[in-house]
Formats: sequence, C-alpha cells, structure tokens
Amino acid sequence: MSFAKINDDILRTLHAPGPLWYAGILLAISALAVGAFAFLHQAQTGLGVAGYEHPILWSIYITNFVFWVGIAHSGTLISAVLFLFRARWRTAVSRSAEAMTVFAVATAGLFPILHLGRPWFFYWLIPYPNERQLWVNFRSPLVWDLFAITTYLTVSALFLYLGLMPDIAAARDKVKDWRRRIYRLLALGWLGTSRQWRHYTALYGFFAALATPLVISVHSIVSWDFAMAILPGWHSTIFAPYFVAGAIFSGTAMVITLLIPMRRIFRLETYITVHHFENLSKLMLTTSLIVGYAYVVEFFVAWYSGSPFEQGTFYDRMFGQYWVYSWVMVTCNTVLPLLLFVKAVRTSLTALFILSIFVNIGMWLERYVIIVTSLSHDFDPANWSGIYQPTWVEAAITVGSFGMFFTLFLLFIKNFPSVSITEMKETMGQAAEVGPGGASQEPV
Repeated sequence: MSFAKINDDILRTLHAPGPLWYAGILLAISALAVGAFAFLHQAQTGLGVAGYEHPILWSIYITNFVFWVGIAHSGTLISAVLFLFRARWRTAVSRSAEAMTVFAVATAGLFPILHLGRPWFFYWLIPYPNERQLWVNFRSPLVWDLFAITTYLTVSALFLYLGLMPDIAAARDKVKDWRRRIYRLLALGWLGTSRQWRHYTALYGFFAALATPLVISVHSIVSWDFAMAILPGWHSTIFAPYFVAGAIFSGTAMVITLLIPMRRIFRLETYITVHHFENLSKLMLTTSLIVGYAYVVEFFVAWYSGSPFEQGTFYDRMFGQYWVYSWVMVTCNTVLPLLLFVKAVRTSLTALFILSIFVNIGMWLERYVIIVTSLSHDFDPANWSGIYQPTWVEAAITVGSFGMFFTLFLLFIKNFPSVSITEMKETMGQAAEVGPGGASQEPV
C-alpha cells in the first residue's frame, strides 16, 4: 500500500459521505433542538421545572455531567497514554478518540451552568479581579469542576489540533472547495520539512505526557464533589480510583459505539480492522473487572464499618425503591462484559456494538444510582421521600446533550481526517520494513 493510496482513502471521507451520515446528522440536530428548547423553557420559568424537591436537589444534570466527563477519559487514554507506551494499534482509533474527548468535555461543561438558577451569571464562577472585590468560594464543588473542565478542555483541544496539523496540510493540498482556505489557515504554513517534523515530534510527546495525569486528576476531582460530603454512600476514599476506572470503561465503550458505524459509512475497513476492536474490547473487559471489584469493595466497606447509616443506604440501593436501576447497572457493567472473555464476541462487530450500548446505559445508571439513592436516603428518615421522577425538561436536556455530542462528532469526521494519515503511514511503513518474518523489506 503506497502513501498516496493512504492519502486518497482517508481524505475520501471529506467528500459526500452518503445517506447514512445525513440521516445521522439530521437526527442529532433534531435532538439538540429539543434540548435547546427545554433549556430556554427552564431559563424562563426557573429550576422548578426540573422536578427538584427536598432532599433530592442533585439528579439528572449532575448525572449527565459525570457521565460526559467519564466519556472523555478514554480518548486521553488511547491518544496519550498508549502513545507513551508505543502501542501501535492505537493509530487507527486515536483521532476519533481525541475528537470524542474534546466534544464530550464541551458537553459536560454545560451541565454545571444548566444547574445554576441564573445560568447567565455563570462567569461568577471564574476567579477574576473585579471592582466588587468578590471572590469565588474555593470550597465549592462548582469551582473545582470549573478548573477541572477548563484545564482538560484546553489541553485536549490543543493535543487534538497538534495531531491534526500535518493531516490538515494534506487536506489543504487535496481539497478544492471552500474549505481549502480554512485548511490553509489551520495548517500554519506546514510544509513537512525535517525541522518542522523534529519540533512536531517533540511537542507531541510533551503534550502526551502533560495530558496523561489529567486522566487521573480530572475525574478524581469530579469524584470529590461527592466524596467530600458526609452523606452515606458518598463519603468514601475509594471514589477517586473507582470513578477513574469507570470513566475509562464508559469511554472505551463509547469509542466502540462511534467507530463501528463510522468504519462502515466511510469504508475504512482497511485501516480500522477487527484487530483494533479486539484490543478495545480487552481494555473494556479489564476496566469492567475493576469496576466490578469496586462495587464489591463498596458493599464490604459499608458492612465492615458497622454504621447503620451506611448499611441502610446500600441495602436500600439494592433492595429499596431504586432496586431496578441498581440491578440493571450491575448487569450491564459487570455481567454482560464477561462475554468478552470469548474471542468470538471480541471479534464480532455486531456483538461489540450492542454490548457497548448496554455498557453506556449501565454507566449512566451508575451515576444516577450513586447520586439519587444517597440523597433520597440520608441520615434523617423524615426526609426519605418517594421515588424520584425526572421531568420532561430533564429528559429533553439529556437528549439534547447527546444531540450536541453527536452533531459535533459527525461534523468533525466530515470535515477533518478521522484517521491519522501521518501515523498510519508511519505504522505501515514500519510494518513493511520489518515484514511478517522479521526480514528487512523495501518501504512502501
């Protein structure tokens, strides 16, 4: 396979993608419009339309926030951590994972704003000098989330853009329509000289090393939103590693959910192979086992603590009013992924696609169960209310968040190379030089 063919095959995705892409973007924009309408209704009417009632004052919006931050983590893992470990199989999937990271973080960043009573004053969360001499409360989880989201979004966006730069230059030389001016601007004069490649390689490695600690730090900060409270079911030291493992688990599932349709729509079977999906499924299986272990440890700690409040909360979580959500969560996150021990399941794209959707459902329910069950079963039995019923506004905004994410992702893969041309050439060039038997061969 020549380098010219790699260019042609991957840059072909920038042309008319076919009816499946148009159907997907139409559906995503429709979902986004539904969410925008619900948000405008909430902003005009007030947070009361979200169905909040004492003691449950955190629910769907915070669930969505934690879910989307978790989705973003697999992108950083695949693009940065596996790059540092020189895992060559990441080449075909890293670009989509990096884009998914940026769009998921951008989606997550909206939910703390949606949760504010007056969202147009969201900039009050930013610690900037002002004439009123007012400063934010640094003990507030909203401020922690602001720092976590802005840092993660900035580094992830720069990391994505840096990896895109050589491919944007290739698109600049290939595409002849109105986008060529945009590509010329974004390429920043990239010519592919040895000096540019030397600086590019050094800077890419630096960003990979910088982004790696964010995998641990960002979702640890999100977990502290709950762990720092004294509420039964939240006040736990296991939350940071538990949330990080769950984030990588759900993010890997979302990568599989996105890649399988994209592979077919853009006919990228040559570059995104079954081998890549098998490795992703192994990563998903590993993190599923870690999440299952965390579930067991949570219940063991609650039992071993001897605290009737902790024991009552976890008993109510599994056998109380929310038992259906809890058992569906356990089934989707720990039982169904055990099928990945079977190689036939790991190499079946249909089975992986269905399983990844179940995992995404289970991980969303995990955040919902953690938040709602602990709030509905606190220290005072007088506060224990009936089962929480989300309103249509919360449901519509949740649908809108998925619409926003998929709209951004579909627009990205239509206008930018969805597979890294540079790394694909490097990987295939190395494979051709070494050869299947280890003998040196002519480069492609």
